Amino acid sequence: MNWINNLVRPKIRSFLNKREVPENLWIKCPETGEMVFHRDLEANQFVVPSSGYHMRLGAEKRLASLFDDGEYERVELPQVTIDPLKFRDERRYSERLKDARAKTELDDAVLVGIGRLDGLDIVAAVQDFDFMGGSLGMAAGEAVIVGADTARENGTPFILFAGSGGARMQEGIFSLMQMPRTTVAIDALTEAGLPYIVVLTNPTTGGVTASYAMLGDVHIAEPGALIGFAGPRVIEQTIREKLPEGFQRAEYLRDHGMVDMVVHRHDLRGELSKLCRLLTKAPVFTGEPPAAAEEEPAADAEPAPEAPAAAD
Repeated sequence: MNWINNLVRPKIRSFLNKREVPENLWIKCPETGEMVFHRDLEANQFVVPSSGYHMRLGAEKRLASLFDDGEYERVELPQVTIDPLKFRDERRYSERLKDARAKTELDDAVLVGIGRLDGLDIVAAVQDFDFMGGSLGMAAGEAVIVGADTARENGTPFILFAGSGGARMQEGIFSLMQMPRTTVAIDALTEAGLPYIVVLTNPTTGGVTASYAMLGDVHIAEPGALIGFAGPRVIEQTIREKLPEGFQRAEYLRDHGMVDMVVHRHDLRGELSKLCRLLTKAPVFTGEPPAAAEEEPAADAEPAPEAPAAAD
């Protein structure tokens, strides 16, 4: 019986008491292959310290890093028809939606929040690439429209963080119709004289680039972000020519006038604050509450009576 006590039982105990180690404890930099401890990466706003590579940032983390003290209120979004075409490829579209919602804890690819940026009220929307590639479907289109309408109704700037692979093929023409619908909403915001600032993250492609992502008053891109309609490989195969170095990357597009500025994630919040105040003619943020103005006596006010002299 010794083999049971000495071999079988220890193996059973080790199997039952096996510690679960998180899979994402170390994260590999896509650019250099360096392994970075996840806590160091999170503390650095998901920018790889050595290479400066900007990892993708989830919608909730993005909004929390933008608003004062990470506090914001989610804007309620309308419900849309799920799987209007009853689409199926290798799997049912409804099953893919269910998996994406479980993975991201979002209803769809776009999250909208309202809060304060250095004391200034703003509305912001974020496309989460982890939700089916940030693709533009009916729900995402409605979210962008609601974000623009909320900013217009509240008289605030609207900031949109774009990150998408394009239209959602599983919704067909319903997805493509979101391009003109979101464009109309942005036009209404512009007619109201309110700023619309777009931050282009990696990647921003397809129908999103062909619509609301390129209609901003100011276009900011994160370093190294891929921005375009079709991907560089598709373009090379079509024109049968070698593309320039860095083609469709943020720095190349800035140098050729398609993007206004490329801003590191660490400096992004400050740049957005300055732009919002500049475009709304709000006072420059100093980090301190405005000093209370001293009250001046009215011109026609009677002077206060003098105190009686003290008796000798």
